Amino acid sequence: MTLGPADFAGLWQLRRQIMDHRAGQQGALQGQVQFGAEAKASILRYDEVGQLQIADSPKLEARRTYFWHFEAAQVRVTFADGGAFHSFAPRGQAAGTDHPCGDDYYQVQYDFTHWPRWQSVWNVRGPRKDYRMVSDYQR
Repeated sequence: MTLGPADFAGLWQLRRQIMDHRAGQQGALQGQVQFGAEAKASILRYDEVGQLQIADSPKLEARRTYFWHFEAAQVRVTFADGGAFHSFAPRGQAAGTDHPCGDDYYQVQYDFTHWPRWQSVWNVRGPRKDYRMVSDYQR
């Protein structure tokens, strides 16, 4: 089963765990993601807001926006400014395309096998970063 814009549209609860191997600390984010329709039905705006806490530091509000472009059997994700981020197949367990960012390297794996619960796992490695970020989404 390939998922489309209508499957993602609406409000999702988000729980994220961050394991920073370089700093030797953990973080967590609890929040929400709103997938909203854009002018074209094949594009959803991903708006995330939550409370982020790293180790024992005070909680901070965290926000991010992406655009999900549904194209044939894949989703192409862009940053809010339109820059390319990555793409993936919205079904089963799907590895996304890798994203180099300077000398750091981002790799993602999506898991839609327990739909409507789903997960993304990012592994980031490079001279400045070394962390794993696991995000769980549910209605």
